[in-house]
Formats: sequence, C-alpha cells, structure tokens
Amino acid sequence: MVKGPGLYSDIGKKTRDLLYRDYQGDHKFTITTYSPTGVAITSSGTKKGELFLADVNTQLKRNNITTDIKVDTNSNLFTTITINEPVPGLKTIFSFKVPDQRSGKVELQYLHDYAGICASVGVDANPVVNFSGVVGNNISSIGADVSFDTKTGNFTKYNAGLSFSNADLVAALTLNDKGDTLNASYYHIVKPLTNTLVGAEVNHSFSTNENTITAGTQHSLDPLTTVKARVNNFGKASALIQHEWRPKSLFTLSGEVDTKAIDKSAKIGLALALKP
Repeated sequence: MVKGPGLYSDIGKKTRDLLYRDYQGDHKFTITTYSPTGVAITSSGTKKGELFLADVNTQLKRNNITTDIKVDTNSNLFTTITINEPVPGLKTIFSFKVPDQRSGKVELQYLHDYAGICASVGVDANPVVNFSGVVGNNISSIGADVSFDTKTGNFTKYNAGLSFSNADLVAALTLNDKGDTLNASYYHIVKPLTNTLVGAEVNHSFSTNENTITAGTQHSLDPLTTVKARVNNFGKASALIQHEWRPKSLFTLSGEVDTKAIDKSAKIGLALALKP
C-alpha cells in the first residue's frame, strides 16, 4: 500500500472508480501521438446525441515541469503547468483558461507520511480559497475540505471524511454538501489474481430524507479483458466490457438500462482510445 494518508480527494476514491469510471453513455474517440522531441498530442472527439465536441491537448515534459495546453471546439484555451517536487513531497500547479480572466488558480499539494494537504487560491481581486487536509497513515485517516469566497465572506463548501483500509478492504465515510449528505462506501478485493472487486456506496440526504444505494463489481476475464457491472436502488443497471487490444489502447463498450421502464431504449456508450 502507498505510504501516507494521501489527499482528501483520495477518501472513497477506489469505490468511486469501481462504480463510475469507464462507464460511457456517449461515443468517444481518443488518439495520442508523440513527436520526436517527446511532445504528446492527444486529440479526442465525443458525440453526445446530435452534438459533437472535440479538443486537442498538447503535453510537454521537461525535467520536473509538465505543461498541458488544451483547445476545445468552443475556442477555449486551457493551460496547466505542474511543477513536481520542487522540494520533497510538494507539487505546485498553476492553471488558467482563456478568455475567462477569473479562471487563474494556484494550487499546492503536499504529501507526508502522516498528512496530506491541498490548498488553492484564485488569481483575481476576490478569490475563492480552497483548503483540504488529511491526517493519519495508510491504514486510517481523517480529514476536512473547505472553500471560502472572499467576495461574499461565506464558506461555499465544508466537508469532512474518514477512511479505513487494509490489504484488501477500504471503507470510507464522508459528510458533504455543508452537512446535508452522508456518504458511506465500501471496496473489497475478492480475488487479486482475476482482479475481482466488489463495492457499494450509500448516500443519504437529510433535507429530502432520500437514500441512494449503488453496488458494483469488476472481474478480469483474461489479462486484457475486464467486465464491470453496477445497479442502484432506482432500478438503473449498467455493464461494460473493456479490452486492451494493444498496449495502452483500449476499446470499451458500455450500456445502461432502466429496469423499471423496460420499454425505453437502453443507453449504449462506446469509447476507443489509441496510443502508440
């Protein structure tokens, strides 16, 4: 297991990845190429119904500095500069979007054997300040995540969470949406040799007194092919199959059906990612 508790965003992440990552309701195509100088260029296109969205991302790595520049179909330019470990354990991220002049943000991440800290501030006259911190170790940890709007003088977000993990089990409990939503999640490695996993999460909203329960599983049919499935208490059932047909190149086919409305058409998603 990784040393240290990680960042606040890592609390419950394994369960979220199991239940939601790689499920695709649209048609997406991604291709990555590399120039002789090591510049990575990734082009992607996504078809959402009758709408087609595309973007091109260029990534340049030089020593411990990574620069990402992305342009999308709406003529937005996204730039992210990451400086990895200017001092041990520290990562600095500077990002902005053109033409949005208020999008600039500076973020610092620090990882220690017994703590993980992330702080960010907007680059404008009245910035939003974000801070999250976790203390503990790679077995148990507790943390908080807050955002403060200096323009209004109000806290726009305050969350708290705790996590427990061992070699094959991860459990997490978080309180989100300013104390309105309680989330409990569970992740278990059933059989490491076949990458067989099970997981579940329960969300309870105090304001509406409504519960959302989602359970899912994953299993590798062979070293290159993985299947996943999930279902929730509202009758939505999803499944996917992902095949690595060449190193780092993935084909993913997924579908979702509403078991309480079988007469409705199932949602089919397709994703193809190509890397040399």
